[in-house]
Amino acid sequence: MPPGVYGMQDVWEREDRQQITMEFLLPTGIYLNFPVACSDTISTIKKMVWKNARNEPLFSALSDPDAYVFTCINMTAEREELEDEQRRLCDVRLFLPILRLVAREGDRVEKLITTQISLLIGKGHHEFESQKNHEVNEFRTKMRIFCEEHAQVRQMLPWEPWMEFNFPCDLEPCCVVAQSGKSLLIFPSCAETFVLQQDPQDLPMLLKRNALRKKSTVFRAAKQEKPEDYTLQVNGRWEFIYGEYPLCQFKVSLKVTTSSRLHSYSTTLSDSRTHVFLNLILLFSYFFFCIYILFYCNVKFLVVQAGLFHGSELLCKVVISNEVSVCSEPVWDQKLVFDIGVSDLPRMSRLCFALYGVIEKTKKRPTKKKNKRADCPLAWVNTMVFDYKDQLKTGEFSLSTWPSVPDLLNPMGTVEKNPNIDSTAGLLIRFPNIRPHPLYYPPIEKVRYYKRRGKKSNVLIVDNKNYTEFFEDEKELLWKLREEVRQRYPESLPKLLLITKWNKHEDVAQMVGLLRKWPELPAIHALELLDYSFPDPHVRSFTIRCLRNLRDDELFQYLLQLVQVLKYESYLDCDLTCFLLKRALANKKIGHFLFWHLRSEMHVPSVSLRFGLILEAYCRGSIFHIKSLMKQNEALNKMKALNDFVKSGSQKATRIQTTEDMKVCIKQDTYMEALSDVVSPLNPSIVLCELCTDKCKFMDSKMKPLWLMYKNKYDHVGIIFKNGDDLRQDMLTLQMIQLMDVLWKTEGLDLRMLPYGCLSTGNKTGLIEVVKNSDTIANIQRNNSNSAATAAFNKDALLNWLKSKNPGDKLDQAIEEFTLSCAGYCVATYVLGIGDRHSDNIMIRETGQLFHIDFGHFLGNFKSKFGINRERVPFILTYDFVHVIQEGRTNNSEKFERFRECCEQAYKILCRNGTLFVNLFALMKAAGLPELSSSKDIQYLKDSLALGKSEEEALKNFKVKFNEALRESWKTKVNWMMHTFAKDNR
Repeated sequence: MPPGVYGMQDVWEREDRQQITMEFLLPTGIYLNFPVACSDTISTIKKMVWKNARNEPLFSALSDPDAYVFTCINMTAEREELEDEQRRLCDVRLFLPILRLVAREGDRVEKLITTQISLLIGKGHHEFESQKNHEVNEFRTKMRIFCEEHAQVRQMLPWEPWMEFNFPCDLEPCCVVAQSGKSLLIFPSCAETFVLQQDPQDLPMLLKRNALRKKSTVFRAAKQEKPEDYTLQVNGRWEFIYGEYPLCQFKVSLKVTTSSRLHSYSTTLSDSRTHVFLNLILLFSYFFFCIYILFYCNVKFLVVQAGLFHGSELLCKVVISNEVSVCSEPVWDQKLVFDIGVSDLPRMSRLCFALYGVIEKTKKRPTKKKNKRADCPLAWVNTMVFDYKDQLKTGEFSLSTWPSVPDLLNPMGTVEKNPNIDSTAGLLIRFPNIRPHPLYYPPIEKVRYYKRRGKKSNVLIVDNKNYTEFFEDEKELLWKLREEVRQRYPESLPKLLLITKWNKHEDVAQMVGLLRKWPELPAIHALELLDYSFPDPHVRSFTIRCLRNLRDDELFQYLLQLVQVLKYESYLDCDLTCFLLKRALANKKIGHFLFWHLRSEMHVPSVSLRFGLILEAYCRGSIFHIKSLMKQNEALNKMKALNDFVKSGSQKATRIQTTEDMKVCIKQDTYMEALSDVVSPLNPSIVLCELCTDKCKFMDSKMKPLWLMYKNKYDHVGIIFKNGDDLRQDMLTLQMIQLMDVLWKTEGLDLRMLPYGCLSTGNKTGLIEVVKNSDTIANIQRNNSNSAATAAFNKDALLNWLKSKNPGDKLDQAIEEFTLSCAGYCVATYVLGIGDRHSDNIMIRETGQLFHIDFGHFLGNFKSKFGINRERVPFILTYDFVHVIQEGRTNNSEKFERFRECCEQAYKILCRNGTLFVNLFALMKAAGLPELSSSKDIQYLKDSLALGKSEEEALKNFKVKFNEALRESWKTKVNWMMHTFAKDNR
């Protein structure tokens, strides 16, 4: 075949496609050729084939249409059976316009489910099977049984547990203070509306009983209906009010305009192994290396570096190979000997390799000194010393490497091989056969405990110490006092684990025995043990045991981090995976977000296998969830196609013309069907019903985000689709703001925070919730000023805007909302070190709530221009903010002092929970965010939360920052003015 571009990718990417001529191969050997619409479903096409085949020979030899299935070659050049016949042809994306009809084989339902799962997770089951990996196969079998058993148990649930799974209550962390006699609107199944006076402390059951009594009185029903047969649904949402919680604790009941709908409820539910204890001191040795196909410029020699790690701890001195000259297939054929005995290897020993080049660097000026040599990191790869069955590895292994990182060895990296073997270096190593029989890591029960040495002391060294600052004598003392640490300082377990000598079996056995008696830790401390520095399986099992006590709402708060630390797991089958799957299968909301957190990183080669297997297991245990998730995935694919269409069109036509073309594209049947009646990935309790084409648009920023508006039965909902921006940092920041809001409310402080929805759904794609009835400070100032030059300095603009939106008595409440939310965001942005704070990144709702958006920079990474720092204040507190807080009166110091007190109270609450924030950020290092990749990046957070300092010292420092923000606010206004000029002159 001559060189060129083959396939139909360009056909499927064109939005103006209508029909395509297809070729069909029938089981009888008959060939058909006729045009079909790209929007036709596979089922429709099959009917057309049967209609055309009636006029062809051998038609009588064909069986019923359901006995056959189409097969094709898809865009990944793989054979695919089109079991799901409701898919449209344009969504199948054929490589060539050929469909072959073949007889069905096997279980049709099973094949259909398998096909749907493959399409949903973006990885075919054949890709798992092609691994030919025993660990993969055993994990798939175990997880399928595990998830299907949980699904069967769930089908037998009674009414209330079934509701808790499908529609978990959305609750405030504590009861909100509300006035007695608050009215709630009830809409029974009839068309009538009732207004009931209900005490906010009443339970939902009492509200249902009163509503039914009112209905019975109005309609004079002969039979009194039972409240147990009904449930309360929030208008326009799959959200329900039930359980033993007071009405004031439901988030929806906080809104005065909220109404609930009463519905009748009906259910339509569904080998023993020998361990060998090694007691001989042997050298860990005999590695042979062979590297294939390397092309690196300016490199004279190649060197391999190897290190043995247990978590972040280097077990012995790093060994380095000889230098070999660069060639197509360099060979070392060299034995690398590590200074550690085989019997001293920890169970989770990790062998890390780094390939680097040696460059000859010559100085520009001639000198008598020899040329300097510099190392050039090229690639790295890790592998476990023991396999998933505890057996010491032997024999030859081919390891495909990963692109280099700043450090040569990368113990925090994955132990998976790079699947892109055609574009990476391959490292061939050989483990020695130490014994003629397999060697296994010994069970702890077979290791004798050392006798406790030394006397206990009342002086401990576990407080206010950085882990890396322990001296050897302190480590020995802490180890001797380990029993006292367990009894009196259980939260210091991480320190004790870090000084444990994991290369000594006796110490490991004692530590494991201690763990079995260790009191369970609260989540704030247990989460730290999921870091890669604690790889031992017993430690991680203990951690999961602690996390099992988390309520669903608490687990949901930490779900983002728990998914990320899956990357630190060395084997597929681990306690963390089982824990997450079990909780996801018991709570549909957790399952929904677990799915999207995993699915959004399926494009990452280092985790695609692990995440794909977990997704497959979840889908097997949630068959009824697949349909909803597939609909969401289809909608996101259409949004991406629409965004690509807009990006292409905006380069050729005016904004007005491109907007009109976009609306025409949306009105196509395939788009309207895909984008309507879809559960929102941002919030599974919201259904995006009818797309309002006339209100849809695209935004001005570089990636042309889509602004899509939906009309639900009682409300309008807006979402922003982004394609080309990484939303993971925004997700993390908003998660932290939401956590702050929960902590504040738990302490009785409601600062009216607005952590809007944000979700990464794929490679630089995602969704953001539209906050209705809001505008940016830049727009408000611009619309209330005569010129752009003076807009940023117009201190009356915000107050006048609030007055126009809140006439009369409403203004006081709006100013109160502004004051509280401004205090909350001042503290939150300072603690998190949010950067790039200009007037287009701060918004205000018409009700007065202030909130920040677009968190592209955090942890003190402030923006600069030409090397000059543009942001010179700890947080944004301008005089026009103060003007609103003081209600426009310069002498209203009482209001401002109350604002200051709110800031100080909020800051003290965060400082008391500082360890939690540091731990959550530390676990996110696995995400690979540019501004959060090492422990050094978290130092800003430790400083802003004043970890290690007293509350008085922390508050004193915050007061200094507060005064600095107020005193230097004129610099903020100058920055805003320059931003406005730059934006207007684009």
